[in-house]
Order: sequence, then C-alpha cells, then structure tokens
Amino acid sequence: MRNHRRRGLTALATIASLASVSLLAAACGSDEDTKSDGKTTITVEGWRPGDEQGTIDAVKKQADAFMKDHPDIVVKPIEWEWNAETFSTQLAGNQLPTTFRVPFTDTKGLAERQQIADVTQYVNELPYAEDFNPSVLAAAQGTDGKIYGLPTDVYGVGLHYNRDLFEQAGLDPDSPPTTWDEVRSDAQAIADKTGKAGYAQMSTNNTGGWMLTTLTYALGGRMESDDGATATIDNDATAQGLQMLHDMRWTDESMGKNTNYEWAPINEAFAAGKVGMYMSGSDVYNALVTTNQVDPDSYGLAVLPLSDSPDAGILGGGSVAAVSAKATPAEQEAAVQWNDFYREAKNYDPDRAVADAEVLKASDQPIGTPTLPIFDETTWQSVQDAIKPYVNVPLDQMTSFTDGVFDQTLVPEPPAHTQEVYGILDSVVQKVLTDENADIDSLLSDANDQAQALLG
Repeated sequence: MRNHRRRGLTALATIASLASVSLLAAACGSDEDTKSDGKTTITVEGWRPGDEQGTIDAVKKQADAFMKDHPDIVVKPIEWEWNAETFSTQLAGNQLPTTFRVPFTDTKGLAERQQIADVTQYVNELPYAEDFNPSVLAAAQGTDGKIYGLPTDVYGVGLHYNRDLFEQAGLDPDSPPTTWDEVRSDAQAIADKTGKAGYAQMSTNNTGGWMLTTLTYALGGRMESDDGATATIDNDATAQGLQMLHDMRWTDESMGKNTNYEWAPINEAFAAGKVGMYMSGSDVYNALVTTNQVDPDSYGLAVLPLSDSPDAGILGGGSVAAVSAKATPAEQEAAVQWNDFYREAKNYDPDRAVADAEVLKASDQPIGTPTLPIFDETTWQSVQDAIKPYVNVPLDQMTSFTDGVFDQTLVPEPPAHTQEVYGILDSVVQKVLTDENADIDSLLSDANDQAQALLG
C-alpha cells in the first residue's frame, strides 16, 4: 500500500472539479471520440490535491515534452490520487483518468474483475521488458500471468523523524533510534521536553492496518500465510507491537491526543513540527516537500528497527501504473507509452533519468529521494550516479536508511484481500489508542476470525 504509493502509494484521492470529470469521461470514450482529429487523447494522473504550483508546472512540462515526441497523442494531466475509501466509487462511476496508479496489493483483484486493461503486448515492446526484477514485475501481473501495468515507486517503509525536535529533546539527530526500546524512550523524551507527540501512528482509511502490518513484520510476525489462504493476525509479534503502542499512548503519554491519522494528515502534522517520529514509505519526502512544505533541514530518515527474530523485515510496496479497462486499444498503447516516458524509463536509462532531473530542477522539485530498485541494484546504482549532480534532497540526513536498507529483508504486503484486511486492523489500532483497557488478545482473535472469513 502506498503510496503511490503508494506507495509507495495511500493518500487523499479526489477529482479536482466538474471540468476534470468531463475530461475523464472523454478519456474513457470511444475510439471515434478520441481520434476524431487523428490523435489519441488520454487523461493521466498528474498531481496530488494540494500540490504546489511548481509540481503542476513540472508535470505539464513533461506532458509537453512527451507530446512533442509523440505528435499523435494528446496527454491531459489532472489532479488525482488513490484513496481506499473513494477509489471503488470512482471506478464504478467511470471517474478515473485513462491511466492511474494503484497499490501493488490491488492489481490482481482489479485484473480478475477485468477493471484494468491487459497491456502485456505494449509492455513487452519496451526495451527493458525482459529486465524487470521478477518479484517487482509480479506485482503488476494478474493470476493469469498477464501484465496489467508498469510497476513504479517501489519503497521500503522507514522511520521518518524531526531533527529539530530531537535536538530540543536533547537527542542526537545524527543518531536515530535503532531499536524499538530506543524509539519509545526517544518519543518520551520528545514529548516531555517539547510537548509534541514523540511518535504518531496512522490508524484510519486502511493505513492503520498498513502500519500495524509494518510493525508486525519488523518484530518478526506475519498477517497471512505466504499463499494468502490462512490469516495469522493473532500472533505474538502483532500483540507485542500493539502493547508497545498502548504503553506509549497511555503510560508514557508520548503519542499526543490525535489518534485518527492517515497518510495525508500525518504528513501535514509532521511537516508542521507536531510529530517527532512516524513510519511511512521511504519516498514520502517528495509529498512532504511538494504538498506540505516541510523544512528540509528538519527532516531525517532512518531504517526501521528490526527485532532479533530471523523473520524480521521491512514492509515493501509500491504502485502499478494501470490503465482503465474501458480504454480503447489505442488509448491503452498511448497510456503505456506515457507511463514509460514519465514514470519508468528514468529508473532504467541514465540519460532519461538526467532529462527527468533537469525538468524537476527547473521547477524546484525534489530529486534523489530514496526508493528501491525496480530492475536490479546495478541498474539502480547507475541511475543514482547519473542524477547525483542534480540531487537536492538532504541525503546526508537519510544515511541511516540509504546505508542500511539493502541489508534488511524486504517483505511484501499480505497477498490476499490486503485492503480489506487492513480495514479490519484499523479498528484494532483505533481501539488500542482510544481505550486504555482494550483487550489486545481478544481484539486480535476477533480480527483473525474476520480476516479468515474473507480468505475462505
């Protein structure tokens, strides 16, 4: 789940205006409609709600550059972002762009329901089609083995922290916590010295389940069996994680009083200096800058602490740039070409990465935010080397993550009914954070039964 994120990949999604909706309807129209002037017209996910003008300008510049190279295609970027609560309604109401990103976890279900297009033939025409990391490409494939989009925005969850609050609490911002005991003690120090939430946890709109799963993985547990047939929510690691959250909330009083965070609001609170630490995808810095105007000097990123369990790992996810099943073949092909140009080639081709960086630099957008390889680590490193002169993010404040993430085990999100399971877990997290007497064992037992009913 992301972001977009996820992805990442899981943030507030909206259609900007009635004008945008009419564009969407046109994009999903007939081939005759979209090629009346000999050109294929597509609408594409452009920018998040609330993004600064520089972000919008950068997307439009990229669209202009693409159309110059593809004179037979018209690209119309719009404001849109995936949201678990609204996506199904938008999908049913034909209110999505021609191409849009969805979390890794959603691709197979959408493909099985024939709600996104099989674009295998167009992806296979790309120069890097044979070079994807197989485990990453699998996130874009249906159970039939066909390809339903391009995998993008691959991330590992990290610990984001406010360096200013660390200093105010007498902590060393260059030495972020490396164990969960240290997270707890640092959170209490921040709360005691600054009056701000030392640590915050997402809990709503499926993000509570997403982050509880992340915490469970870090402590060595799992929410489902590898084949997705059996719910394993009622495990010691999840209970341990919830007990830690309970104690931070009620004993330490280090989590503040806001227990209803999801992706966008927690980003806003963090950027405003109200939160000392929180977990999210490694690429969230982009949104913190373009949407929330975070002070770069205050930002730090660390690898997530892992327990001594041999099964401990960090949750990894990402997004798939999918195409509406209502799109015509010409629109499907155009959408894949756009996603190649705008989202994918820069992860493979150093020259394309530099071209992308130059556009971002001209609009003062973040360049070099940590992500994980879509292809292989060698290709990833060659791209990082190519854009190094353009990097404007504070990488020296992210070295805990960039130096350590490749030594951590990356664990995929639960394989079956992921978003529904996350929704079930939301209520568990909310109960623990709002009821000091919450019965964790009972909550997990009930959640496990509910999840198992979904899995069959």
